[in-house]
Amino acid sequence: MADVIVGSLITLGAFLVLLAGIGVIRFPDVYARMHAATKATTIGIALVGLAAAISLDDARPKIILTIAFIFITAPAAAHLVGRASYRAEGIDVDLGAGDDLAAVLDDLPDPGDEGRHHTPRPPG
Repeated sequence: MADVIVGSLITLGAFLVLLAGIGVIRFPDVYARMHAATKATTIGIALVGLAAAISLDDARPKIILTIAFIFITAPAAAHLVGRASYRAEGIDVDLGAGDDLAAVLDDLPDPGDEGRHHTPRPPG
């Protein structure tokens, strides 16, 4: 019975990772690709890891820790990729619901200007 459950989890997880790969290739913009690369892959890897945790008794704590690490780091990485692509020049950002982040970023100082606006020290 455990072999059937492990096989099913691995098959479903591998299918989700395959769908994520197809989504990265087929989706038109960076945000849809980012979504496909993080959501489906994270769930797929979690299912494969769960199958491994069921079948491998000795490695169970390491596998569960690895799954938790992936669940923590994948959304953070997706957020950073989304933020970097938003700020990058040459990437078309077409947001149908409006752009609330633009108003916030317009009010912030440019990060490249840090240290440039200082008063010079008097000589001596």
